[in-house]
Amino acid sequence: MYRIIVLLVILTLGGIEKTYADNSRIIVLSDIGGSDPDDQQSMVHLLTLLDRIDLEGIIYQHAWVNFNKGNEVTVTGKIFDAYEKVWPNLQIHSKGFPEAKALRQLTKHGQKEAAMKGVGEGKDSPGSEWIIQMVDKDDPRPVWITTWSGINTLAQALWKVRNTRTPNEVKKFVQKIRVYDILGQDDAGAWIVTQFPELIYIRNKAVYGWAPDDNWTAQKVQAIGELGKEYPKRIWATEGDSPSFLYVVNNGLNHPEHPDWGGWGGRFDLTAQVGIRSMDWVVRSGLDETKYDPYYMLGSSKEGADAIRLWQQDIFNDFEARMQWSHTGTYQSANHHPIAKIGKDSSTSVIYKNIKAGKTLKLEAGKSVDPDGNILSYQWSYYPQPGNYKGKLHFTDNQSTLLLDIPHDAQNCTLHLILRVTDNGTPALTSYRRIVVKVR
Repeated sequence: MYRIIVLLVILTLGGIEKTYADNSRIIVLSDIGGSDPDDQQSMVHLLTLLDRIDLEGIIYQHAWVNFNKGNEVTVTGKIFDAYEKVWPNLQIHSKGFPEAKALRQLTKHGQKEAAMKGVGEGKDSPGSEWIIQMVDKDDPRPVWITTWSGINTLAQALWKVRNTRTPNEVKKFVQKIRVYDILGQDDAGAWIVTQFPELIYIRNKAVYGWAPDDNWTAQKVQAIGELGKEYPKRIWATEGDSPSFLYVVNNGLNHPEHPDWGGWGGRFDLTAQVGIRSMDWVVRSGLDETKYDPYYMLGSSKEGADAIRLWQQDIFNDFEARMQWSHTGTYQSANHHPIAKIGKDSSTSVIYKNIKAGKTLKLEAGKSVDPDGNILSYQWSYYPQPGNYKGKLHFTDNQSTLLLDIPHDAQNCTLHLILRVTDNGTPALTSYRRIVVKVR
């Protein structure tokens, strides 16, 4: 059984479609400090991306893993201390990294009880209050709740808002929330989408198989400076939670408001699926999501983790370079991303083109530049899954110039073209531009 989610908020914010040249706002719900160090790995990775993501909250979901016993505070404290030491270096290589003091101020504790037992009257927490405060903030951008753990702190925030505000105020509040749920780790997600079916809720269960191997992380991350020391060895899977924030990185490829467009964090169907169940240990722990049936969420597209693996090497190289940034105090000692331009447009916004079938589309990227003076290469590709044209496209490109003959049978179709501009530095870094072509 399926239903179509009408993405009213996704398609329009303030009456016009966002192009996403701005960073996305995120709040992380994490059970960091538990037996699996993957949240610690993801936290290190996330901190290296804070020039391309606006982090507005870290909420400890430690109640679900009672064995943490304060480990979450110790673990994040050590990571923040390391980040504080390397922050001056990061700022040399890219402006916009927040200070460690700001990270400590936005870190809160969530619910005292696990799952839906922790939601209801008198159960507000610093974390649930923080979520409300951030969503209410005078900022038109939505807030992405990225869940590396259970999600009952968001459930509590929603519970309070519904019980203290008018229906119109509740609707306005819910419209500013997006959820990217890794695997489903309690029963609160099912409750949320049952009670607030208009909320945009992704549950990705295809989060493994894209991450680097142990040798790569040992050489490229763990051996690099203060942050590398806080990146633990793998016990189970490496960085299983990272797709939730890779999805929103402001890189010219991702467009979080369109889950079906694909990017670093995967690709998702707009036909909501019924009953995407949480991890099996949730049932073994005595929780029952079936009592909320039928509930609907956006699930991974048929490509699964292959939708992330399309960009796998670019993700690895980006992380490697950022770790080098954290360890080097001069701009010249590390590589930096090229600036991909279409014509004179040097933003990360989507480029929209409207063209008649049978005509030739010409795109120029020759004004792209590299801040390090490296040689650039250009790759133009057709990304068929987000569009609706099933035929083949034939490119004629001269590196930076693309000529594309629009087939006659592509009339009324939408085509997604991706430009990758890659330098020849070490590691080679890639910037993107997405071109959405409407064929009339």
